[in-house]
Order: sequence, then structure tokens, then C-alpha cells
Amino acid sequence: MHPIRLISFGYLHLPTSPDGSPVPPAADRIEDVRDRLRDPAAARDILNLDGLNPRVQDVVLNTPGARELLANLADYAGLPAGPRRIAIGCAGGKHRASALAELLARELRACGHQVDVEHLHVHLPRVLKAADISTGASA
Repeated sequence: MHPIRLISFGYLHLPTSPDGSPVPPAADRIEDVRDRLRDPAAARDILNLDGLNPRVQDVVLNTPGARELLANLADYAGLPAGPRRIAIGCAGGKHRASALAELLARELRACGHQVDVEHLHVHLPRVLKAADISTGASA
């Protein structure tokens, strides 16, 4: 069984291509959760935490659709000729993507897979929406 690399990232931190679209990390599967899972940062008690924190992981896991997504990704990773790299992206990479990568890694390791996790943007400050920057409010 080959090792699986999970990569979490934030679309708002990625370099852009000449046409202005973000360039995600190279992977066999790229999962964009921005429209699939609501932003857990609305839960004010986790704003300053990141997806490595069990509290954030719990909030993300209990977001509608998260368990189904994790099951789908785990099934995909378990295919005989399964992926070597799965990238999970959200807006800033601080909450949803990093929590999902950690949760998926835990599940895959429990099934006997060797898993490496790389968080590209979890250490960066939360990204503010452009409209919020001018008013001083945070996202």
C-alpha cells in the first residue's frame, strides 16, 4: 500500500494563473469545500483557532455534508489504485480544509494507510472579505 499525502490549502492564498484563476496544489483529487460546507468561522468560539484544534474539527465534522464528504474521500483513498495526493481547499485554509485533512488522515490511518499531512496555509491569519476590510469587520 502506497503512502497518501493530504494537503490542506486556502484558495485566497494561492498564486493565480495568467487568466486570474487560483492554481491549487498538484493532486490526484482536489476537493473544493467552499460551496459544499458552510464556513464554521461563524461559530465565534473558534475564530482564533485552526483546524488542528479538536474543537474546530468537531464543529467541521458536525457541519451538514461533512461526514458524507469524509466517507467519500475515504472510499476514494481506499481504491486499489488509489490516489497518492488529495488536496482539500477552503477560502483561507484555516478551518474547514485543515480540519477535514486531519479528520481524513485519522480515518485512513485507522484503516492501515500510511498518511502524511501538509497544511499550506493553516498558520496564516484569517482572510477578511474584501467588503469587510473597508469597514473593519472580520469574516
